[in-house]
Amino acid sequence: MEPISSQETAGTGSMLAVPLSPSVHVIPTLRDVELYHVFISYSSTDYQWTHSLISQLESCGLQICYHERDFIPGRTVLENMSDCIQQSQKVLLVLSPEFVRSRWCLLEANMSLFRDCLERKPIVPVLLEPGVSVPLHLCHLTYLDAKDPDFLNKLLKVLCTPNQKLRGSTVAPFQPPSIYNGKVLQPLTAINEEDLIADGINSCDAGTFTDMEIPDQLRLVIEDKEKYRRAVRMINDVSQNKLWPHPPWLRLLLLIIVVVLFLLISMIPVSYTIPLFTQNNKVIPPDLLAFSTSIFACIPIVAFIHCCQLVFDLKKYIVREMQKAMCQANMILSEEKVLMGCQSNSKIYLVYVSLDSCRHEFAVTFSEQNLAEEMFQRALLYFSSGYACCLAKKHFPFPVPSSSRHLEGGVCFCQYVSEQLKREKWI
Repeated sequence: MEPISSQETAGTGSMLAVPLSPSVHVIPTLRDVELYHVFISYSSTDYQWTHSLISQLESCGLQICYHERDFIPGRTVLENMSDCIQQSQKVLLVLSPEFVRSRWCLLEANMSLFRDCLERKPIVPVLLEPGVSVPLHLCHLTYLDAKDPDFLNKLLKVLCTPNQKLRGSTVAPFQPPSIYNGKVLQPLTAINEEDLIADGINSCDAGTFTDMEIPDQLRLVIEDKEKYRRAVRMINDVSQNKLWPHPPWLRLLLLIIVVVLFLLISMIPVSYTIPLFTQNNKVIPPDLLAFSTSIFACIPIVAFIHCCQLVFDLKKYIVREMQKAMCQANMILSEEKVLMGCQSNSKIYLVYVSLDSCRHEFAVTFSEQNLAEEMFQRALLYFSSGYACCLAKKHFPFPVPSSSRHLEGGVCFCQYVSEQLKREKWI
């Protein structure tokens, strides 16, 4: 399905001109506090397409509620949205990339406010463009395709069906893992992101993430909130424990000192050191002394290489240390069916994924129970961050197997570990 452009919206008029059959469908009666048949939420960028749809639906006798006309001036957007949802029989969401980025984020960020409303209202998602990252709360619903030639008649049929017959289409809580398994959550952004971006490639710090406020979407997923806080603290510790010395000038000074030491040691002749090393008035053999001196000289060389890495390849070093910390954090979060990963120092990818079946696979592979659990934890420690990134990006560094063991439509964790071990020739 091609994205609908501004030129196509005139053509969309032809799409929306598909004849409806209102006589076939009985317009539902509004009851109690209901003022509208449907509340439509959409992004302003989809204004033209949505208003063409609204005109068609209203011409059939449906009462439509939308923000530009029906929100009460002087009230907050959240108050208006809450009241409009309560006063409508159903909720229609026009899903486009801009909607997911803006208006759905507003709904999701205040899910505690809308949850009672949404769980009592059938949700009708309309997929406006291909490749839209469908919000996790809606991924178990059946979507209407805006490009379907019979789209309008199908939509009218849904809107005219009584709510009690659409009971299965309401937003469900995060209970069945089979529904949400492998789905991407919204990423976490570092609170010092602006500083990291300003520093650019010279950024010499790890991202810092708040552990005080748990994002609303994670409150619906993670039962033990302290586990989330512990996991975030592990990542924030990277800046304090792994990046010493922190100021760039101090790093450069350390590098200069190591270079000077290396040059001084390399200039000392072996013959000059022979009289300094005696044992029982016997001179140590020159070969042994030369070997000892070489070993001693390796110390500043290793330090020199490490300092060069810190100074000249610092960003990769920081990301690598953050990835290690995230793997440790995943050993905690995996119990809550959440994994995190990163490919930069300013953003954490989050995925909702159940590893229970993969854990069982380890138990079958390794007969001893203690060994099985140890191997599973080691797999988390080495591979969980990369796996979370691959799920979030929907891209794996190997051909995706034709069938998945434990993750419908994707690569499960034990498959990912097996493929990575093969690539690294560990097995």
